[in-house]
Amino acid sequence: MPSGNTRKSIVGQGKQLFSMNKLIKQVEQWHRDRNLIEGSDDKAQVLKLIQELGELSDSVCKGKPIDDDIGDLLVVMINICVRNKITLESCLSHSWDEIKHRKGVMRDGIFIKEEDL
Repeated sequence: MPSGNTRKSIVGQGKQLFSMNKLIKQVEQWHRDRNLIEGSDDKAQVLKLIQELGELSDSVCKGKPIDDDIGDLLVVMINICVRNKITLESCLSHSWDEIKHRKGVMRDGIFIKEEDL
């Protein structure tokens, strides 16, 4: 697998490729330029995250494209990460370490952990 600096993500069809790290830095600066780091707090940003999650749910239920909704969730999560001096990568790595050997079963399209059965 390529290193974090060489992974690429396509931003819109036919548009320039941007590295994930570059996009995250741009989003961080966007938050700072609008005083959303110092001028906001985690509670407000979690409420915004829930609002964006509702928009994703609406799009899924209506069969609409979801890429913008997922992007909006990431934008808010980046804000929360910056405020708490953590990275998306460290959060994902932590979660991966917790789930990589997890066992369970599928019920009605939902994965249920073995220990919750």
